[in-house]
Amino acid sequence: MSKLWGGRFTKETNKLVEEFTASISFDQKLAKEDIAGSLAHVQMLGECGIIPMEDALKIKEGLFSIKTMVENDEVEFLVEDEDIHMNIEKLLIEKIGPAGGKLHTGRSRNDQVATDMHLYLRTKTNEIIKLLEDVQQALIEQAKENVQTLIPGYTHLQRAQPVSFAHHLMAYFWMFERDKGRLLDSLKRIDWLPLGSGALAGTTFPINRERVAELLGFETVYPNSMDAVSDRDFILEFLSIGSIIMTHISRLSEELVIWSSQEFQFVELDDSFCTGSSIMPQKKNPDVPELLRGKTGRTYGNLIGLLTVLKGLPLAYNKDLQEDKEGMFDTVETLEGSLKLLAPMIETMTVNKDVMNKAINNDFSNATDIADYLVRKGLPFREAHEVIGKIVLYAIQSNKFLLDLNFEEYQGFSPLFEKDIYKVLAPDHVVAVRNSFGGTAPEQVIKQIKLAEGKLQS
Repeated sequence: MSKLWGGRFTKETNKLVEEFTASISFDQKLAKEDIAGSLAHVQMLGECGIIPMEDALKIKEGLFSIKTMVENDEVEFLVEDEDIHMNIEKLLIEKIGPAGGKLHTGRSRNDQVATDMHLYLRTKTNEIIKLLEDVQQALIEQAKENVQTLIPGYTHLQRAQPVSFAHHLMAYFWMFERDKGRLLDSLKRIDWLPLGSGALAGTTFPINRERVAELLGFETVYPNSMDAVSDRDFILEFLSIGSIIMTHISRLSEELVIWSSQEFQFVELDDSFCTGSSIMPQKKNPDVPELLRGKTGRTYGNLIGLLTVLKGLPLAYNKDLQEDKEGMFDTVETLEGSLKLLAPMIETMTVNKDVMNKAINNDFSNATDIADYLVRKGLPFREAHEVIGKIVLYAIQSNKFLLDLNFEEYQGFSPLFEKDIYKVLAPDHVVAVRNSFGGTAPEQVIKQIKLAEGKLQS
């Protein structure tokens, strides 16, 4: 039999079964991790005297050679060899002879593949954290330029209160900061070593799992072999965090789409991040933020897909677990691609300050400040709220804004109004007086930006 496991079988694998069960088309992405795990494993086998050290050294030499071939794209991975583990082991045996068959002593593909994915996600998680920091830096740089730039703040997509545009942007900084925290915390569970658990019950060989953990840089060794080979919580956690990150990216993308529309014109995206229409020459379409918004759905699907695979699995390893990788790879690639585009798109967008200023002076988003004004004069808030509602209705019916009303008109609604009401209603004053910690006042926004810069430098 041609299979490395074929001794018990009397027939060749059906070709359709071979193609259906093979995972090499996607798990070849784990080649680097698979070789790294094998190098640590064989080093331990040699040190523990489980295989002769000369064989261990020969195997390591062969693995390094295969690693170079993989890096140079000189390896043709074969479907008939099923997966990345069997492909590399077969290459090793072809390269160094029967000694290569000793590499698999004391391990199974079950603990081997789990180790590969732990190694892969550890690397990718750290890389995604760096990409998140690039986006955060881009947000900070735009915020610094727009502390005094005012924009309508919205609730229910209706104008609510004016805010600093920097304050609005920095809200996303803190979303991504929480995402980083989640990723950093997830590393505690990614940093568990499954290798040495065997197929499910451990091994009869006197292996040293702690030595392998040391060689691979793992903090913890799984204390239960059945859990080690069947655990995919660490992937679920990553997919969940990835979905949350994409949710934040999607929310920001939605705002960029809205802000760059003809109706808003608050920002203009750089031409290099937009496309045109094949029929309408005037169009400048925000395709990148639209796609970022759209790709969020696939990360949700990857999470739900793996949850569904796992929900009915008995211990320990089951072939269903082969379905854990494609969604993980896809979410990694989606996050990497999205974050790499988002940072420069934020950096290069033009903020139309004049348009924002015009918008903030042509609405009723300063109405709350009249209520606060009357409350300070002694009127209960609920009565003040009713008065302001009537003033806004009157202004709308008169085709005016609050700053357009004359003093006599204000006094007609309440004798508590004095001429300082116009200072109170000025948009820059409305923003400046919201000077509580975390508020939109320029003083607080500057403090917030400094706090954010400290987070990135720590």
